[in-house]
Amino acid sequence: MVTNAGIVRPGEAVARIAYLSSDVIISVQPAQGIDSEFSSYLSSLAKQRVAGLVAREHGAIPEIQAIRHNADPLLSVFQPIRHGKLVSVTTASSILLNSIPHLYKLAQYPVVIHVSLLPSEYPDHSDITSIRQTGFTFLQSAGLKEAQDIALTAHALAIKSGKGVIHFFNPAKPLEEKEISQENKALVKDLLELDVARTYQASKVEDETLHADDGRIATITEIGQPTFNGEGTYSNALTPLESSKAASKASSMVDSSISSSRRDSSVDSRPTISSATTLESMVIRPVTSEDIYSLVTGIWSKLKSLTGRGYSAFEYSGSSGAEYALFVFGSDLALFGHAVKSASSTDQFPRIGLITARLYRPWLGAQLIDSVPKSVQRIAVLEQIRRKTTKWGPLLLDVLTSLRHGSSGSSPIIVGHQLGYLTQASIHQALRSVVHNLTLERPVQNLKVGDSEGPKAFSEYELEQPQVETAYMKILNQIFGDRLHVANALGSKDAGVSATIAASPEFGFGSLMARLEHRKLFVEEVKLAMKGRNFVTDAPRSWLSKWALAAEDSTKANHLAEEVIARLRTDGSRLASNLLSKKALFFRESHWLIGSDAWAYDLGNSGVHHVIASGKNINMLIIDSQPYSERSAADSTRRKKDIGLYAMNFGDTYVASVAVYGSYTQVLQAMIEADKFNGPSVVVAYLPYNKENDTPLTILQETKKAVDIGYWPLYRWNPHNEDNGEPNFSLDSERIKEELKEFLRRDNHLTQLMRRTPKFSADLSESHGSEVRSLQKRKAKEAYQKLLEGLYGAPMTILYASDNGNAESLAKRLGNRGRARGLKTIIFAMDDYPVEDLSNEENIVLITSTAGQGEFPQNGRTFWEAIRDSTDLDLASVQFAVFALGDSHYWPRKEDKHYYNKSGKDLDTRIAALGGKRLTDIGLGDDQDPDSYQTGYSEWEPKLWQALGLDKVESLPDEPAPITNEDIKIESNYLRGTIVEGLEDQSTGAISAADQQLTKFHGTYMQDDRDLRDERKAQGLEPAYSFMIRCRLPGGVATPSQWLQMDDISHAFGNETMKLTTRQTFQFHGVIKGKLRSAMRGINKALMTTIAACGDVNRNVMCSSLPQQSQYHKEVHAISERISDHLLPSTTAYHEIWLKDEDEKKTQVAGDAIVDHEPLYGPTYLPRKFKITIAIPPHNDTDVYAHDVGLIAIKGDDGHLQGFNLLAGGGMGVTHNNKKTYPRTGSMFGYVTAQKVHLACEKVMLVQRDYGDRKNRKHARLKYTIDDMGVDVFKSRVEDLLGFQFERPRPFHFDSNIDTFGWQRDENGMNHFTLFIENGRIEDTPSFPMKTGLREIAKVHKGEFRLTGNQHLILSNVSDTELPILKDMLAKYKLDNVQFSGLRLSSSACVAFPTCGLAMAESERYLPELITKLEDAIEQNGLRQDSIVMRMTGCPNGCARPWLAEVAFVGKAYGAYNMYLGGGYHGQRLNKLYRSSIKEEEILVIMKGLLKRYAIEREDGERFGDFLIRVGVIKRTTEGKTFHDNVAEEDNEDNT
Repeated sequence: MVTNAGIVRPGEAVARIAYLSSDVIISVQPAQGIDSEFSSYLSSLAKQRVAGLVAREHGAIPEIQAIRHNADPLLSVFQPIRHGKLVSVTTASSILLNSIPHLYKLAQYPVVIHVSLLPSEYPDHSDITSIRQTGFTFLQSAGLKEAQDIALTAHALAIKSGKGVIHFFNPAKPLEEKEISQENKALVKDLLELDVARTYQASKVEDETLHADDGRIATITEIGQPTFNGEGTYSNALTPLESSKAASKASSMVDSSISSSRRDSSVDSRPTISSATTLESMVIRPVTSEDIYSLVTGIWSKLKSLTGRGYSAFEYSGSSGAEYALFVFGSDLALFGHAVKSASSTDQFPRIGLITARLYRPWLGAQLIDSVPKSVQRIAVLEQIRRKTTKWGPLLLDVLTSLRHGSSGSSPIIVGHQLGYLTQASIHQALRSVVHNLTLERPVQNLKVGDSEGPKAFSEYELEQPQVETAYMKILNQIFGDRLHVANALGSKDAGVSATIAASPEFGFGSLMARLEHRKLFVEEVKLAMKGRNFVTDAPRSWLSKWALAAEDSTKANHLAEEVIARLRTDGSRLASNLLSKKALFFRESHWLIGSDAWAYDLGNSGVHHVIASGKNINMLIIDSQPYSERSAADSTRRKKDIGLYAMNFGDTYVASVAVYGSYTQVLQAMIEADKFNGPSVVVAYLPYNKENDTPLTILQETKKAVDIGYWPLYRWNPHNEDNGEPNFSLDSERIKEELKEFLRRDNHLTQLMRRTPKFSADLSESHGSEVRSLQKRKAKEAYQKLLEGLYGAPMTILYASDNGNAESLAKRLGNRGRARGLKTIIFAMDDYPVEDLSNEENIVLITSTAGQGEFPQNGRTFWEAIRDSTDLDLASVQFAVFALGDSHYWPRKEDKHYYNKSGKDLDTRIAALGGKRLTDIGLGDDQDPDSYQTGYSEWEPKLWQALGLDKVESLPDEPAPITNEDIKIESNYLRGTIVEGLEDQSTGAISAADQQLTKFHGTYMQDDRDLRDERKAQGLEPAYSFMIRCRLPGGVATPSQWLQMDDISHAFGNETMKLTTRQTFQFHGVIKGKLRSAMRGINKALMTTIAACGDVNRNVMCSSLPQQSQYHKEVHAISERISDHLLPSTTAYHEIWLKDEDEKKTQVAGDAIVDHEPLYGPTYLPRKFKITIAIPPHNDTDVYAHDVGLIAIKGDDGHLQGFNLLAGGGMGVTHNNKKTYPRTGSMFGYVTAQKVHLACEKVMLVQRDYGDRKNRKHARLKYTIDDMGVDVFKSRVEDLLGFQFERPRPFHFDSNIDTFGWQRDENGMNHFTLFIENGRIEDTPSFPMKTGLREIAKVHKGEFRLTGNQHLILSNVSDTELPILKDMLAKYKLDNVQFSGLRLSSSACVAFPTCGLAMAESERYLPELITKLEDAIEQNGLRQDSIVMRMTGCPNGCARPWLAEVAFVGKAYGAYNMYLGGGYHGQRLNKLYRSSIKEEEILVIMKGLLKRYAIEREDGERFGDFLIRVGVIKRTTEGKTFHDNVAEEDNEDNT
C-alpha cells in the first residue's frame, strides 16, 4: 500500500520512480492474483490517480499492463515503445533467459527494465551475466537510497542515450538501513529532462515487425569535432532524438544513405540540427560505450550537485593503502562492508578495500583501473552465480582482462571465489576465509565461500496450476479415469529435472515418446510370448493373442486387460510373472500434455511444433486464459500464434477449440474424439480470467463474450472424417455457423496478411468495433436529416436513455408533439447519436431514466462517458433541456438520497458546464407522485414549449392513445398476431414488441443475453436475442421418456441446461429464433405442450409432490390435470404456428384442434396471469397462500381425497417503492368437493376476467380485484356463478414448506429419492456431471420423475428390484449427496441474470455464493441442521415467492438487495422490509449477528421467522395491505 510514509523496501522505491518516469509500465507478476515486488505499489499509485511526470498530457496517469511471467511479457513492450511511448518493465529475474531474443531488439530502444533478483534471500546473478551481451546498459544498486537513485539514473540514461537500460538489485530489505523519504518530484523532472523525452514521444516507427530485425540502432548526431567539457557531457555534440520521419526530412541536407536509414537518433539536451552553423560536418554514428559513460557520468554529476550523493561506474571503499581488495558481485556487499568497518585490530582484514560495479555494462576496464588503488596487490572476485557454464566466472574474466592488459605496471593477482549464502552470523568467518586464501602463496581458485545451497525454501516463483484451470483436469479425470496420463503434470517425480523444464512441451514430448516406445516394446514382448511354449497352461496364449490384436484400441485393450491379467495370475509360470511385473502396460493410456497460452507465443512454440510434426498419438490440451480485450486485439506484437489453425495446416492432426463455460458437452466430445484419433491431437481450451481467484460467474461472462463475437470460435477438425463420408470441420459456435465458409477463408487470409503487415490487425480491430459503430451512428443521423430536409421550422433533437421503455415513450411522444408544432424533430437513443455533432445542434432535449445507483441506462452510458470526459466540446450555441425519471424512495437511506435522478442531474450540470444554455430547469419525474413520473412531466413540458415560443399554438391534432396489452390481444386474432412472419424474418434474431406479448401465451419469452449486451453493442451488433421456453406440466410429473426428450431438447436447441422452475415444470433458455419451432415440436412429440405456460391465462397448475403417500398423490394429481385441461385456452393458433409439417399441414401429436372460440377467456383473455396450486397437508411445498387460487387437499376418513379448502387472492408481484403494489396471501373462501373444484376455479377466474383492472397492469392481478371489491363481495359473485355456496373450511395444518430429501418409502412399498438441485438448474460442470447422470438414470428408471415447487427433483416409484442399481448410479454421479446445511437445502432463487429482462441483480448465480459465505457462521452457532427458508430474486416480481420466506433478498440494483425478514416457516405469513439497498458486506454482518442471536435466544422448536418477530427485530405483517407499514427501515422523506 502506497502512503505518504517513508519507503522501507527497494521494490517500492523503484516502482515509484518507474511510475513517474513512464508512459507505459509492463508489470510482470507470478500470477494475476499474486503481486510481484513492484505491482502492489504500482496499482496503489494508479488507484490514487497519481499523475506521471513524462506524459504528454498534463495529469495523465501511466498505463499499467499486468502480464504473467510465463506469457512472454516483453512482447508487450514493442507496440508502445515503437509508438513513441516511454516504457519500463518491472520484473523478477526469472524471465530474462527466455526473453533473450527480444532483448537484442529492445536494446536499441529507450526501454528501462527494473529487475529484482531471485530468490530475494539468496539472489542468483547468473540471470544477469547470461544476458550481458544483449546490448543493454546494466546498472546495479545496493540499498534503499541507491535503488531510488539508480532507478532514476536508468530512466534518465535511457532517454538521453536512446538505448535500453537494465537496472538490477536485491529486493530484500537492506541490512540496518532505515527508511528513506519518497522521491523529490522536482529532482526527477530535472534529471529526466522532459524536453528530450518529448522528442522521442513525438516519434513513431512505421514499418514495425516482430519476427525480423527492424534495423534500429541508437545513434548520435555529431556536428564538427566533439569536445569533452570535463563535466561528463559532450559540448555541442549530441542532437535530440529524431524519428525515422525526421531523418527522412533531413535527406536534402545529409547524404542519402543517412536519410534512408531506419535508425533513430539518440538524445541529449543539446542544440538540434537547425542550430548548427554548418551541415557539411554533420555525422550520424551509433552510440558507443564512451557515450554511455559520458551520459551516465553527467547524470550522476548533476545528481551530486543537487543532493550531495555521488556515484561512479566502479566504486571503491576502504583504505587507500590497502593491499587486498574484494570485488563483490552479489547481494552481500552491505554485509562485507559492515564486517570490514567493524573489524578490530586483531582481525586479519583491517586494511582491506571493497569494489563494486555500478555500471556493469558497458564494461569499462579503464575506469576500473582508475578506481583501484595502486597499493592493491591481490583482488578476490566474489561472484554469486549458481548456474555456472564455464570454469571461470564471467566477472572474473572481465576483471582479469581489464587489469592484466590495461595496467601500465604490474597487475594485481586475481583470485576467483564462488559466493554462497551468508548471514550476519557467518560473514566474519567468510571474510577470514577469503583473506586467508589471498595471503597464500598460491591462492585457491573458485574457492566456495558461504553455504552454496542457500536457505531451504528460497524459490519464490513456484509453478502451480491456477485454481480455475482445474476445471479441464476434472473433465479429463472424469472421462479417462485411471487411463489418464499427463506427462508434464506439476508435482510429478522427475529426478534431476526442474519443475519449469518438466512442465515444458519439449520435456513432456520426450517423456511420452519414451513411454510410447516402452509400450511398443512390451507389445512385441507379448507377441513373442504368445508364440512360445513357456506358459503352464494354454489359456494365457489365447487371451494374449486377442489382446495383441486390440492393443491400440483403448476400449477393447482395456476390457481385455483384466482377463489377460487374471489368466496370467492363474498360470504361475516365470514368463507370466515377468509379464505381470509390467501389467500396467496392458492398459492403453490416454496420453496428454497440458500447457498454457504461453505455449502459443513464439518462444514456446517450437515444442508444440515437434509434437504436431511427429505424427505420434499424443494429445495436447492448451489452456488459453487471456480475456478478450481491445488492447490485446490492437497490439499485433502480443498476438499469439493460432495453434489450432497452425495444427490444421499439417493435415493429419485432430484439432478442437473448446470452452468449458461455453459448451460443456462440446468439451467432452472434443476430448473423447481427440483420444480416439490415431495421431497427434490439439485441444485449445478457453478459460479467461484476470486473476486466478476469479469467480466462476466472472469466467462465464468473459467466455460468453469471446464465444459470441467470434473471438473464440468453438470447432472440431478431424481429417479422418472424410474417410467416413463426414465433414472434416464442425463449427459448434451457434451464432457464427452461417458465416463458416467466409470465416475460414478470411481467417486463413488474414493470418497470412497479418504476418506480412502486423499493423493491419490493429486497424482491423478498430474498424470492427469503434469504426463500425461510429459509421452506423453517422449513417442513421444523415438519413434522418435527409428525411427532414423538406420540413419547415426550427430543429429539435431529442435524445433518450431508457431501460424499461418509459423514457423512450416520453421522447417519442415529445417528438410527435414537436412535429405538430412545426418543429423538425429527430429522436435517438443517446448511444446511437454521434457526440461530435452535439455542438452543431440548435435545440436539444435529453430524457433519461435512472438505473442502479444513479447510473445511466444501458443505451446512454457511452454517450454520458463521452461528454463527461470531453475536454474540447463547446456547446455555447446550444439550447438544451433535461427531464429525468426516477424514484425518490428507491434508495430510502439518507446517505443514498443523492442517487435520486442522479443521471439526469449530472447530465444537466455537465451540459451547462460545457456552455449549453438551459431552455428550462431540469424536470424531475418521481414514481412516488400520484401519477408517477407523469406528474413532474406534465409540469415540465409546458415550460419547454414556452421557452421555444410554441406554447400558444392552436388546432393541435389529437394524439392517438398508446397501444396497450389489451389492444394487442384483441387485434391478435386469438393469439396469432404476426408471429409467423416474425419467425420467418431472418434479418434479426428478434420479433416485434406486439408479438413478444403474444408468444408468452404460447409458452415462450423473447430475451437477450445481458452478459453480452455491452460487448455486442460495442461491436455494432444487435443484442444476443434468444427465447425462453416453458412447458405446461400439471403437478410436475414426467415419465423417464419425457425426461430424456427434454434433455435432448436442451442440448439440441437450448444452452445445454434445463431449469426446474418454482412452478414445477421444465424451462429452457438460449433457444434462438431459428430453432424455436423445432424445439416446440420436440416438446409436443414428448406428449407435452407449452401453451398457456405464460401469458394472461391460467398457467401451469401445481401440486404437492408427496412421495410418502403415492396413492393419495395420484388422486390429487389427477385433479391438477383436470383443472389444467379445463382452463386451457381453445385457440388453434398454437398448432398452426408451431406444429405444421413441411407440407404446411397440421401435425398434431398431442391435443385436439378445435374451432377458434374462447368460451372461457373471450378475445382479450384475462387482465393478467392467473395461477393455481394444490397443497397436500402437512406439506405446503407449493406455497398455497401465494397464488390466485390455492387449494388445500382434504383427506376423507377412508384415506381418499374428499375435497379442497379454496383460498383466493394470493399473489407475489410488487414494484419497488410503489406502495400501491404489495404481495398478498390468499383469503379463505371455504370448502368445495373434489368433483366440483375445477368449476370453482373456473368461476373465480371468470369473476377476475370481468372485474379485473384492464387499464393498469400493475393493479390487474386478482389480489387487487378482491381487495377493491372486498372478499365477501367477490366471493358472492363466484357463488352466484357456481349456483352453490362454499362450505365451511375443513381443519388442516401445515408443518413445512420445504422438501424432504433422501430416500423415503410409500404405503405401496415403492421407494422415492428427493435430490437436491440447487436453484433448479440441471447442468453438467467439471466437478458435477449432474445432467449426464440424470440422463443415464432416466434410461433405466421405470417409475417417474416429480418436479417439486422448491425446484428439486424426486426419483419416484422405484421398486426394490431396481433400488440397488439406482443407488449405485446416484453415487456414481454424486447425485446422492444431500448432506448440505439446512439453510442451503431450504433456499430457492429465480433465474435473473443473464436472461431475464426484468432482473435488477443476480439471483440464481449468486445465492449459492452468499450461502457459502454464511455457512461458517451457521456451523459456529450449531445451526447446520436447522432449516431456515431463504429466497432470492433478481427483481420484485416474485418468481421465487420471496415475500413468504423467513429471509429474502430482492434485487434492487446490480449487487444491491432489499432484505426482508419475518416470513412464516409454513409459508403462511408475509415478511417485511428490514433493510433497503444493502450489499454483500452488510448482508453478511446482519445475517451473522441474527444467526448468533437465534442460536442463543430461541425457544424450543421456534422457527427463525417467528423468533425475529418475538424479539422485536421485525414487525409481523398481518395482511398484504399492511406489508409496507411499520418497516424496520422507514423511508426518509427528505429528497434533497
